[in-house]
Amino acid sequence: MKFQHRNLVVSAFSAFCILGLTAISVKAASTEQELKVGIVQRFGDEATEQLLLEAVPGDSLTINFHTGTKPQTIQSKSLKLEIAMQPLPKPELAERVVLGVFRSFETAEESAQRWKAQGIEVEVAQPERWEVWAKRDVYNTPLLRRLLMGSLQTKGNKIAYLDSKVVQKLPKLSWIVNGNRYSREKLSISATKNVIQVSQAKNKTDAIAYPGRLRLQGNAYGSYTLINDVPVESYLRGVVPNEIGAKAPYNAVEAQTIIARTYALRNVRRFAIDGYELSADVHCQVYKGLSGIDPNSDRAISATKGQVLTYQNQLVDALYSSTTGGVTAKFSDVWNGEDRPYLKPIVDAAGSVWNLSRQSLANEQNFQQFININRGFNEVGWKTFRWRRESSIEQLTKDLQKYLEVNRSPFARFQKLQSLEVVERSPGGRILKLSVQTDIGTFNLFKDEVRSAFSAPRSTLFYLETVKKDNNPLWGYAFVGGGFGHGVGLSQTGSYRLAELGWTSKRILNFYYPGTTLQVLNAVVKR
Repeated sequence: MKFQHRNLVVSAFSAFCILGLTAISVKAASTEQELKVGIVQRFGDEATEQLLLEAVPGDSLTINFHTGTKPQTIQSKSLKLEIAMQPLPKPELAERVVLGVFRSFETAEESAQRWKAQGIEVEVAQPERWEVWAKRDVYNTPLLRRLLMGSLQTKGNKIAYLDSKVVQKLPKLSWIVNGNRYSREKLSISATKNVIQVSQAKNKTDAIAYPGRLRLQGNAYGSYTLINDVPVESYLRGVVPNEIGAKAPYNAVEAQTIIARTYALRNVRRFAIDGYELSADVHCQVYKGLSGIDPNSDRAISATKGQVLTYQNQLVDALYSSTTGGVTAKFSDVWNGEDRPYLKPIVDAAGSVWNLSRQSLANEQNFQQFININRGFNEVGWKTFRWRRESSIEQLTKDLQKYLEVNRSPFARFQKLQSLEVVERSPGGRILKLSVQTDIGTFNLFKDEVRSAFSAPRSTLFYLETVKKDNNPLWGYAFVGGGFGHGVGLSQTGSYRLAELGWTSKRILNFYYPGTTLQVLNAVVKR
């Protein structure tokens, strides 16, 4: 979730099942919790990668690892991590059953829950896009995987596939400290001052200082992940200014801080497959350690310490996006899964601009009238509030072919897109179904799939206009819409306006998440 570009918790939470279905009590706020954040998720995906870890001036690193069962410790000012591709003695088969490929974790998790209800053990992964895999330690032989695939095909499943490849070489980790090279593939690094700088070894100008400790370990994709074990309040120092922006009004920063804290604590299950909890990018929240910390956000973190947003004593699903386009979205407008009572369509305006109960945006005429209103909303003045983006049939065809190939769709072999049509909208105006006609047949895209399939729309809050150019009656389409990102929950740009009007952070949060309660994290609050 990055401002103008979108849409972990305590070790006690690490016992959560992969689907995150268990609700457990949260420790008292007096004990600061730690998050496990993957700051370099795929170290080793590229041959000859290097990372440099350094202590700050006047400090040193403590590097812990094992030689056999014996623990080892080394002190040094720096540590250099290197990758080299190592040929295997003989080729190996790398194989997994992929049950689905998804744009978002939310939809992947809902799919995983449905598979589990059918008695199939699964895990959520993110090799590139989010995927649901048949659990590898259950379906751990070629025979079991093929029996599963045969069963699925017999039942008519055309989505699942066997991802098989022969591996002839793997990334090999080594690290250099005090002039000596080591090849242990799991290590932890700490510093007396609890700050460690990380940079690309060939370009030290990009160094980022991270609070807490670091760990390096293997992941599910054959490479390595560098993990930052960081106290939650320190984590927020690297999130809040990168999400809301340094120029945000203070009360908007406070609202963002509470939501960022709530989001992190609720979403620790996302990367359970790899033994950490959150990523440091837009798939979770943008986290840049101590780089770019801001006095305004530090003040907000201190003022709201331990505060979270709850609904019936459970942490809310604290989703937010850059810009809603004038109306927030219901959870099921964007993803599959059960709706949250506090995430529903709300006209994003301090005053009266549009009455959703009387003029549903599911009606195409109402929607087009709504999207052409350019005043009265909280986000007026932002570039992403309203937009018109044209795309040629040629470009739309390329976009769609790429999307369908990734998803193993039988329509991926089409040669030309012939037409697009909005078939169904939600009452909040989001596209629920888009009909796509091609030279080999017609199919539908649903909800957030539309943004995955085409590069032009910035959200699913748009309508289509045909574009005529170069004597071509259908050169392409214009996507005419509003918002940037999924539009669920708080609008970051909208919160700017409300804060400028004098709204408190609590009032801003109640506006975007109606029926919720602001409270200090304690033993009563549950996930």
